Amino acid sequence: MLESKFNEFVSIVKRLRKECPWDHEQTNDSIKAATIEEAYEVVEAIDKNDYIELKKELGDLLLHVVFHSVIASESAHFELDDVIDSISEKLIRRHPHVFGSAVVNGAEEVKKNWETIKLTEGRESLLDGIPLNLPSLYRAYRLQEKAAKVGFDWKHKTDVWDKVTEEIKELGEAEESESKEKIEEEFGDLLFAITNYARFLKINPEDALRKANKKFEERFAFIEKSLADLNKKITDSNLEEMDHFWVKSKTELNRK
Repeated sequence: MLESKFNEFVSIVKRLRKECPWDHEQTNDSIKAATIEEAYEVVEAIDKNDYIELKKELGDLLLHVVFHSVIASESAHFELDDVIDSISEKLIRRHPHVFGSAVVNGAEEVKKNWETIKLTEGRESLLDGIPLNLPSLYRAYRLQEKAAKVGFDWKHKTDVWDKVTEEIKELGEAEESESKEKIEEEFGDLLFAITNYARFLKINPEDALRKANKKFEERFAFIEKSLADLNKKITDSNLEEMDHFWVKSKTELNRK
């Protein structure tokens, strides 16, 4: 049943590619940004714990996987079967404890073996394969995570926090130099260090910042609504008044 549904879906995509003017004009390059957007919409549905929306967004993401594959097949780069074969072979190869005779002791050893196996697949560096286009905060997290899997890591959380405070001090010193280049460098080092600390707290910094952004948006929207109830625009207010409603928003929004 699942196989027939999937084949029917692929047939729909192929027909659209042939008969729809818009679909026919697209390239792998032209839809790449939309592919990223769809992935983020999946994440948003997960954050909201909205399984109805997640079902829809996963469908959209599946469409992009098939659409990219159909476009590539037209230029004889690869077929959809090749995509499926490739990921199937990789999953089997990187899980010798499931599909082979290897024995592992817990999830951490599985992750370490995963990285070791990847190095036998032609990669020159353990850090290869982390996309340059990832959000920089998340990319920093992934770089640190990968290095940690082979033992290149801090021993204690307190040492990581000491590094954070060291970077704060160095940022202050850079400010005194009034060198924008140096300030930027030290600010980047601070972000990298605080990302490392988040990892030791078992927090994904990208998720944490996304939630902080959402909280800020909700509280600022509360300020705007409160002012609108007074027939005032945000541009007619002042910091003291806005701060009053900001503090109030913390109590009011937490009640919902």
